[in-house]
Amino acid sequence: MAMHSAANAAVQQVLDRLVADGAEIGVQVAAYLHGEPVVDAWAGLADPQTARAVDGGTLFNVYSVTKGVAATALHVQAERGLVDYDSPVARYWPEYGACGKAAVTVRDALSHRTGTPQMPAGATPDSICDWDATCAGIAALEPIFPVGQPAYQAVSFGWVIGEIVRRTDPKGRGFRDFVLQEICEPYGIADLWIGIPDAVEPRVARLIDDLGQKPPPPGTALEQAMPFAVRLAPDVFELPQVRRAAIAGVGGIFTARSLARFYAILANGGELDGKRLLSRARVQECCHMRPGGTLPDPVFFGMPMPLSQGGFWMDDGQCPLTRAYGSHTAIGNPGAGGSLGWADPRTGLAVGYCHNRMSAFDGAGLVGEAIRSALAIR
Repeated sequence: MAMHSAANAAVQQVLDRLVADGAEIGVQVAAYLHGEPVVDAWAGLADPQTARAVDGGTLFNVYSVTKGVAATALHVQAERGLVDYDSPVARYWPEYGACGKAAVTVRDALSHRTGTPQMPAGATPDSICDWDATCAGIAALEPIFPVGQPAYQAVSFGWVIGEIVRRTDPKGRGFRDFVLQEICEPYGIADLWIGIPDAVEPRVARLIDDLGQKPPPPGTALEQAMPFAVRLAPDVFELPQVRRAAIAGVGGIFTARSLARFYAILANGGELDGKRLLSRARVQECCHMRPGGTLPDPVFFGMPMPLSQGGFWMDDGQCPLTRAYGSHTAIGNPGAGGSLGWADPRTGLAVGYCHNRMSAFDGAGLVGEAIRSALAIR
């Protein structure tokens, strides 16, 4: 990968400082500008217990960063005329229309307005590894909020979006294979895993959860949307079966190189290396805020969430989770504990930030500033 020497040096300096200060343990950053790689840097330890160092091929759990890949897979189907955003989800997945969900549209699902943010009751680490059973459980849910009202599908999003993709795929592929064959392989994206093969497991970084996670308050929408039994934490997501399962909303295990290359497609108007995945107009449509703009979310106790109508988070200047973008025209997805990927079609910049210390510290924000400064991006 040919790099921009000043930008790469600036990012490396930030990463070395973050590790030295203890803000990060192991961290990896990659960036593209106008479809060309400009940053590829890393620092720290992938596993403090064994002193295994991070390198460019280290894989990291990125949690909800995965949602951006799921949303893009659905946009691929729309690009091919196989999905209409304003049609009911039940047009493609008839069982989903049960229990008051007949009016839920694909656009509602993309923008977290289905009224059903919850997971099926009794979710366990083993149950979320069973795609068909989890989808059946989601299809049987009743809305706990009015359809059209924002209610963040923290964990369930991936199955809703992924099952639409699966049901509309003429080849009938599972979601993992669809992503590998339609997004990763054509664009040379080597490590965007939603269910890892055995061969890459030695490269996965060990997670350190410094978020102090506790069970959500009982009886709340948060408890239903993020059951503690399937919490976004190492004791669940480092289980061998969970690592290997297609968990399309929160189960991604990526390298920063592959995450940045994926977002480079969107930052470059839907194409990379002369191959087009999405039209420029479709990418631009994804950069529009969902109806109502930045709205308080009842799942997260009224926290404002600047979500686009295309399944991505935007930067409204206030949300701390997306401040790293440094641009109101960027789209991306933050993951629990601080991993982040984003694309800005206006500037052509795409960035992947992956790490193994789950915390509230905004290392991605410091990296974003360093990249934009070194590349003179405004």
